[in-house]
Amino acid sequence: MNSSMQSPHTRISKQKVLLPGATLRKSLMPISTKAKNPTSRSTIASDMPTPKQQTPTSRKQEQFFADKVSPNSTLNSSNISTFKLNGSFNRSYGNLSRDEVRTAKPSPRAGAIIRQKSLGQSEITPDELMATLQLPLTPAQILKNFSNFMTKYEQGEILDYPEIYYLGLKAKKTKPNPAGNNLGFDDDRSDYIQVIGDQIAYRYEIIQVLGKGSFGQVLKCLDHKSKDFVALKIIRNQRRFHRQGRVEIKVLNHIRTHDKEGLSHSVIMHDYFLFRKHICITFELLNMNLYELLKNNKFSGFSLSLVKRFCIQLLQCLAFTAEHRIIHCDLKPENILLKHPNKSSIKVIDFGSSCFDDEKLYTYIQSRFYRAPDIILGLPYTTAIDMWSLGCIAAELHAGYPLFAGESEAEQLLCIMEIKGIPPDSILERATRRSLFFEEDGTPKIVANSRGKKRFPGTRTLNEKAKSSDQEFLSFIQLCLDWNPDTRMTPQEALSHPWILEADKPKSRISSSTGSRGDGS
Repeated sequence: MNSSMQSPHTRISKQKVLLPGATLRKSLMPISTKAKNPTSRSTIASDMPTPKQQTPTSRKQEQFFADKVSPNSTLNSSNISTFKLNGSFNRSYGNLSRDEVRTAKPSPRAGAIIRQKSLGQSEITPDELMATLQLPLTPAQILKNFSNFMTKYEQGEILDYPEIYYLGLKAKKTKPNPAGNNLGFDDDRSDYIQVIGDQIAYRYEIIQVLGKGSFGQVLKCLDHKSKDFVALKIIRNQRRFHRQGRVEIKVLNHIRTHDKEGLSHSVIMHDYFLFRKHICITFELLNMNLYELLKNNKFSGFSLSLVKRFCIQLLQCLAFTAEHRIIHCDLKPENILLKHPNKSSIKVIDFGSSCFDDEKLYTYIQSRFYRAPDIILGLPYTTAIDMWSLGCIAAELHAGYPLFAGESEAEQLLCIMEIKGIPPDSILERATRRSLFFEEDGTPKIVANSRGKKRFPGTRTLNEKAKSSDQEFLSFIQLCLDWNPDTRMTPQEALSHPWILEADKPKSRISSSTGSRGDGS
């Protein structure tokens, strides 16, 4: 989109600046999303039980995710096996003996077993044959009957997977290339080159791409073990994304451990693993995100009663994360997904930017429209930044458009001041980035956006931008948007706010009339 005609719905990817000297906590236990496109974003949010018996592969992967792994280590370390292109078995054998490997030679007529199992006059494909067999199969069984249909690389790689559920033999597989990025499996961005119909970890069948972003991509996959569709997040093969991926796993594992009943409205991680040097995380497959819901409603906004139902669930999520010292760091409509079509129950996804409040990696976070002034001005940040985002989201869900839609961080702060006025001196005195936005005398630096528009402090009202005259609703938003993070309303306080307490009882479905605001505002 041309910057001179930027839509209020243009979404800008969040920026991150590594915090100097930041380190991860030394404990990391073993293991939604979306396309960062300015105008159309798809999202995600899946399922994978942990094997009962530890295998050589699981031990190898635990080494990467274990406590002793430094945040600065990469998947290129020596504890992660690599595979020769000639399919040589001069490597780890998984749980196969050498005798089993020797006898696992392809049958002279590898297709014979397929021809024996024909359906009428037509022969079934190798994948169809596998579906008729009792799964899982062992690597020895696979190599004996299917090796002629596999790449040389897979013939070696499969030895690391004691249980085989899917081979993806009909897919146009990527041919390994020693000169390519990660043997040709990655593109120039170090994203995994996914092939529809191919396998991941010899268990998941790639169905479609759900979303792409700076972190990597999210795929819809069929889990051939559970027979369920799942969302699989595959993270870019770069050191900084490995580091953040381990933090995400740690946060998600903490949520899974402490929210066994699923009351926090947070997406639940089911499993995590390494595949071709990429961290992969599986989640339950959720439905449409709230931005897409607004878009389908032609950005006319939702009734206050529906906005309340969404806000109550978001507050329950933030109350849980605040209690456990987790900062989401990227709360926005794209990261809030409906659990089911036409129902108002939601889950918060994408903890890829999250951190514990005493283990911050970055100083500059959050997507711009929902970025707290604490971040823009360079104040120390806490879980209070998520409450600022919630206030912005509540207004947008009702109005249909972002409350603060700046083209740049300078205009973003001006958008905030346009409604809230100039920040108090107590905030500016602590702001390490003050000189970027204010003159020495404290006067804001007024800059024009790409359309030549200039914004001035205190020239617009909240009820005008939120398109509401409901005083309790406006009070709720104002308390979320307190300049001072220390006095900003907390999730627990918000759950006792009059606007929330007066909320209608949750309804089971989103009616077709939710788009029209029938509340008189």
